[in-house]
Amino acid sequence: MPRHIIDISMPLCNDVATDPPGLEPHIRYIDHRSSVPDLARFFPGLQTQDLPDGEAWAVEEVQLNTHNGTHLDAPWHFASTMDGGQRAITIDEVDLQWCFQPGVKLDFRHLPDGHVVQAAEVEAELARIGHTLKPLEIVVVNTRASAAYGSPHYTRSGCGMGREATLYLLERGVRLTGTDAWSWDAPFAHTAQRYADDQDASRIWEGHKVGRDIGYCHLEKLHNLEALPPHGFHISCFPVKVKGASAGWTRAVALLDQTDTPAPGP
Repeated sequence: MPRHIIDISMPLCNDVATDPPGLEPHIRYIDHRSSVPDLARFFPGLQTQDLPDGEAWAVEEVQLNTHNGTHLDAPWHFASTMDGGQRAITIDEVDLQWCFQPGVKLDFRHLPDGHVVQAAEVEAELARIGHTLKPLEIVVVNTRASAAYGSPHYTRSGCGMGREATLYLLERGVRLTGTDAWSWDAPFAHTAQRYADDQDASRIWEGHKVGRDIGYCHLEKLHNLEALPPHGFHISCFPVKVKGASAGWTRAVALLDQTDTPAPGP
C-alpha cells in the first residue's frame, strides 16, 4: 500500500507566469462578506447581522482554458486522428486505467533549454536508473523548467521530447507521459528559431504529433518532480471530465510505494 503522497501539481494562480501572455487563468475571489447579498437572494428579509459574524460564503469565479495549470492532454489535442487514422479520443473518453499506474522519472535537468530529447537519450537515462519499461507505466520528465517556475522565463525553459524519443516510449507500451515544462515538446521560442533557419515544419510539435501514429496522453506543467525517486511510486492523474474536450485539469499526485519490510511476528 502507498505510504506517502507527494503533490506533483502546480496551483492555479493569478500572478504566476505559467502560460504565455493572453492565455493566463483569471480568478476572482469573493469573500464571506461581499457574498452576503448572494445568499440573501434565497432568503428574503435576511440581514447581514442575522448571520454568524455577518458572513455568508467564500467562492471564486474562475476563467480558464483546459490547458491552464496541471492538466492531462487527450489525443484530440494533438490531431483529429490517432492510431494511423482512427478518430482521436477526447478527454472524457480516455481509458482511466492509463491514469493510475506505476511511475518512472527521467531526470533531464542537465539538458539545456530548448534541447530536443532523442531516443538514445531516453535509453541512456533508463540504463542509468536501472529500469526496463513496462506497458502502461507513466513516464514523467524532470526538466530545467522546474527551476524557472514562478518566473517569466518558465514558458521558454526546459527540454522537449522529440518524435523519436516519444515513439521509443509508446512502442514499449507507455500510454501516458508527463513533463514539468509548459509543453511536452521543446518551448516554441526555441523551435521557432530552428524553423526560421531551415523551414522544416516537421520540427513543430513533433512529440505531440506522434499521437497520430499511436494514441497517447501526456501531463503538462507538473511540479515538484525533484522529490520523486526514479521509480518505486505510482501516479494518480484522473482528469476532470469535460465532454468533447482536448484536455482536463488534474490534481496529479505521486504515491510512494511501501518498501519497508514488516518486522517478523512473535
